Formats: sequence, C-alpha cells, structure tokens
Amino acid sequence: MKNKEVIGQWSESAPYWEKYRPVIVEMFAPVAQALIEDAGIAPGNSVLDVATGPGEPALTIAEVVGPEGTVVGTDVAREMIEAARRAADRCKIHNAKFAETFSDSLPFAGNTFDAVVSRFGVMFFPSPVDCLREMLRVLRPGGRIALAVWHWQDKNPFDYAVNRVVDRYMERYLEPTAPKPGASDMFRFAKPGDLVAVLSSAGATAISERLLQFSIRAGLSAEEFWTLRSEMSEKMRTKLALLSEPQRAELKRDAIEAIRAYSVNDGISIPAEVLVVSGAKPA
Repeated sequence: MKNKEVIGQWSESAPYWEKYRPVIVEMFAPVAQALIEDAGIAPGNSVLDVATGPGEPALTIAEVVGPEGTVVGTDVAREMIEAARRAADRCKIHNAKFAETFSDSLPFAGNTFDAVVSRFGVMFFPSPVDCLREMLRVLRPGGRIALAVWHWQDKNPFDYAVNRVVDRYMERYLEPTAPKPGASDMFRFAKPGDLVAVLSSAGATAISERLLQFSIRAGLSAEEFWTLRSEMSEKMRTKLALLSEPQRAELKRDAIEAIRAYSVNDGISIPAEVLVVSGAKPA
C-alpha cells in the first residue's frame, strides 16, 4: 500500500517536473557535476541513474560518456519514465534508456555498470540499505557509487524560505496534524555521517563524504519561482488545497516576498548545501 501511495505522489508530480525540466537542469547542474566527478564517470562508461525522475542527471551523464557509453535511468513512476524518454527524444540523445522499476529490485544482472548515481533519491527509499545493496550488486567490482542528499534544512532556503511561510499559514488557519509514522522527507540524511553509515552497511568500501556548497540559479522572477515550487511539491500542493482562495492569495504574496530576497539581475540565486557521499564496490 505504501509503495502505491509513493508511486501515486510522484506520478502526480511528474507533469510539473517535466514542465520545469530545463530550469531544474540549470538549478542542479552543480550537483550533477559533483556526482559525475565522485563516481569517476568517463567517456565510454556504462552508468545507472536511480530515481532519475524526468531524466536527470541521466541525460547530462549521457553527454559525458559519449556515443561509446550508455546510461540507464530508473524510477518507480511510469509518468516520470515517459517524461524522461520524451526529453531524450527532444535532445536527440540515443545512448540513454529508461526503465520503470523499484530501487530494491533492479532488473539488471550483477556487475553490469561502471558507475551508479542517485541525485536526491535515497532519502525517499523505503529501505535505503536494501536499495544501496542492490545498487552495489549491479555495479562492477571496483566501480563507484555516488549519492547526493540535502544538508540541513536551515542551510537550504530553496526549501525553508517558502515552507516557513506555508507552515505559518497552516498553523494560523488549520488544525495541526501529526506526521505519518516513519514518513521520510528530503532532509532524512541531512546529518553528516548518517548516509555514510548506511552505505557502509550496504557493503561499500573507500567511502567519502563532502559538503557541496553552491548557488541554485534560474532565470526566473520571484513570482515564477514561487509557481515552480508550489507546483513541483506534492506536499505543498496538498497543503495549499486546504486553504481558501483568499488565504492562498495572502500566502502567495508573503512567499514571493521571501523569495525576493534572493533575486539578482538575471533571475534568482539561492545558496544551497548538499552532501555528496560516494564509495566503491569491493574489487
């Protein structure tokens, strides 16, 4: 039941992730580059991207490995995979394929890939250690795995600048509700060392962790960025639907004002911090 709920949430979000795909590529390009570096991805490699969403960073990696290399992106939501395939067609990228599958039961033979990556996916895995074991299984001996997760929430105004406004309105107008037991969120592995321990338990060696500090940049106005954030997040869409139209309008004004603090001449620039954890499969 839980899997169906998770798939349903990501399936409903897929049209918005596809809609904003070019902006997302720009916003998280530094994270894609960090994964490429820490996984040691090179031309000619075979790479697996788990929880690829609408095709990133798989399609970025496809350009790095070149025509002699291959990339496979997987996701639990069929709608995300279909969006990724459309993006590959539009970009005329022919060395990337996509498969709908759970991360704890990958449909690939062992020792298949030179590198495995996942950007902002492991936080949402029902059993991260089982999924990472599976990712290591399909990795060739000596190959590297690289994972990106968000650092502390207060270091990432991309999330908290908007969510603090939304939560304030939830508290003002609605009865408080308890979080679902065992619910995972984007800051599940924000504490340094937590994901390192899980990756070690899964069987990786030569594990390292680094803090990536960068700026989320996009050629959007504060109002356009609010629209992007409010549409892409299933949790936020659900919360906003509980408010009346006047309440939503008031919230929107406050949220846009909070985002405006990060406006620059050519759009928005928001400081961000991500942990990049990598390791190797024993040779």
